[in-house]
Amino acid sequence: MDKKRQIEIWVGVFMAIGFAALFLLAMQISNLGTAYSGDTFRVVARFDNIGGLKVKAPVTIAGVEVGRVQAIRYDPDDFRAVVEMGIQAQYLGKIPDDSFAKILTAGLLGEQYVGIDPGGSEDALKDGSEIALTQSALVLEEVVGQFIFGKGQEGAGK
Repeated sequence: MDKKRQIEIWVGVFMAIGFAALFLLAMQISNLGTAYSGDTFRVVARFDNIGGLKVKAPVTIAGVEVGRVQAIRYDPDDFRAVVEMGIQAQYLGKIPDDSFAKILTAGLLGEQYVGIDPGGSEDALKDGSEIALTQSALVLEEVVGQFIFGKGQEGAGK
């Protein structure tokens, strides 16, 4: 094999490794990569407003990722969003059934995720359980609007 052909092969190998690394990086950034492998159990929570929560968003307890949002749908019977979460099987039987689920934002304008605050019950969440205690997403536009209109009414009353 001549030297030119050998260089072409090495350049091709290097390019293939580079594209594979870029693909893995893109998967990691877009949350399409798996943060864990293995079985999960399903837990459901209902929210009045989910803000910008998306499928595959993290589910955390005490800041530790324990699962992902698997599906989001609208329930026309009670006018609420139903969020289905897949929790890692290692936590089955270890999360109290009176836990509190809330939609949080990573940073001021970061992505939204579900945070679970464990309750004090002896009974634990099972596959298919519903978390009854929830807090909807804090929508930045609503907070700013309340601040502006609240201050405006306060100034008009003086």
